[in-house]
Amino acid sequence: MTLATRRRLATASVAAIAVAGAVAAPAAASAHLPSGHHAAPSHGHHHPTKPSAPSVKTASLLTGQYQSSYSARNHLLWVTSAVGRPPVTNSKLTAVDPRTLTVKKTITPPVTDESTGALEAVYGVAVDDEHNNVWVTNTRNNSVAVYNQKTGAHLATLPDVGHSREVAVDERHDLAWATGNGDGSVVAFSTRTLKEVKRFTLDGSSPAGIAVDERTGNAYATDLAGNRIIEVNAASDAIRLIPTGEGPISIALSKDGRTAYTADQGGGSVTAVDVVRGVTGKSLATGEGALSVAVDPKSGEVVVANRTAATLTVADKALRKVVATVPTNANPNHVEFGGGNGWVLDKSGAGANGEDTLYRVSLR
Repeated sequence: MTLATRRRLATASVAAIAVAGAVAAPAAASAHLPSGHHAAPSHGHHHPTKPSAPSVKTASLLTGQYQSSYSARNHLLWVTSAVGRPPVTNSKLTAVDPRTLTVKKTITPPVTDESTGALEAVYGVAVDDEHNNVWVTNTRNNSVAVYNQKTGAHLATLPDVGHSREVAVDERHDLAWATGNGDGSVVAFSTRTLKEVKRFTLDGSSPAGIAVDERTGNAYATDLAGNRIIEVNAASDAIRLIPTGEGPISIALSKDGRTAYTADQGGGSVTAVDVVRGVTGKSLATGEGALSVAVDPKSGEVVVANRTAATLTVADKALRKVVATVPTNANPNHVEFGGGNGWVLDKSGAGANGEDTLYRVSLR
């Protein structure tokens, strides 16, 4: 987020969004997981307080949830969902109130085939608060799309990103980066003109997760097939490859941008990589099917959603130890941080009507 955006957000009042036909989510239920570590009582001596277990609030939300992205500008959590295989006729881009975990706004993607009712289904998601838009990947349509956060208008569909998986926004450089898992591409689009501005293609690679460092303009994509990170920059034609763990599928950066953390699906682990020196650091076992990773911007702790193990792992930023393990419903799919909380989506179908679950996790 740019300095101008931060200043604007600091003074702006956010209006509540009310949309006719918005679907209300079921009432949220709170769950506070018991802590395995308690500080000893004080008897005249100071004892350092050990961290308590994360506090978790849950709600049955949507069916077919994939990813989420938090908007500080609008104080909304944008969630993508899509159900089934092509033709996909049930897909939504949904704005959720981060406090109540209820639906505030629902956008239905445009129809791509009138004969079947197929939609331009949404999967990956990233918010662009600078321009008040939200970017999505249309994985099955090999494209990305842009919607306006305020009006819900579909602004553009940008083609030729093979099996587009994830998107990340660099507000400082007015870029949105997308990964083409099916064609080995990492593509940059202008968030001002909504047009492609740079494309990198690496034969034999399978780009999956992506993160951007707004200070340097570097974009980092995981190569699921090559056990490495692909580093690119829109100001250069160079591609830098950095080794990481087994089957990296998701990536997050430390606050200072010097360390990348990859969720290693094949290894059931998280790996730290010094992206400045290009050196692979420690790996820490998290759980089978590690699928998504995020960094708490306050503490620097690393959080991994383990899909097969049905757990959320919290590790210290040096990856020396697991700080907490939080059980989830089946198939946790994505983890995101924003507004002082973590957000986890699963694909459990555990709701009363088969809905998946949204978790709000407070690490403090």
